[in-house]
Amino acid sequence: MLLLMVRVRNLTRNCVLAEAVELADTSRKRRTGLLKHESLPSGEGLWIAPCEAVHTIGMKFAIDVLFLSRDKRVLKIRANMVPGRLAFCLRANGVLELAAGTAAATGTAVGDQLQFEKVA
Repeated sequence: MLLLMVRVRNLTRNCVLAEAVELADTSRKRRTGLLKHESLPSGEGLWIAPCEAVHTIGMKFAIDVLFLSRDKRVLKIRANMVPGRLAFCLRANGVLELAAGTAAATGTAVGDQLQFEKVA
């Protein structure tokens, strides 16, 4: 199985949100998400596409959840989403899950334009 990793840049804030983001591009990967992980280190993440809703039921750690439009613009941010919660954005085309605190540390806000680059 080939693992696709991407770097995510916030073009609006001129910063990197994560260096190693895995793409959840199959039904199985989208269903599992981060549920089997013990933690999510800073600089890592999961890009779920297509997706308009996520949950943290059964997770062991908090995450930042960024709902994105088709053109990778931030539509909604659910910062520090703790285990046992649900979040959705019906306009979203995808969701970027990052380590808790990433959005605040980078100043990422609704309306920011993100860029996804393949990592070799």
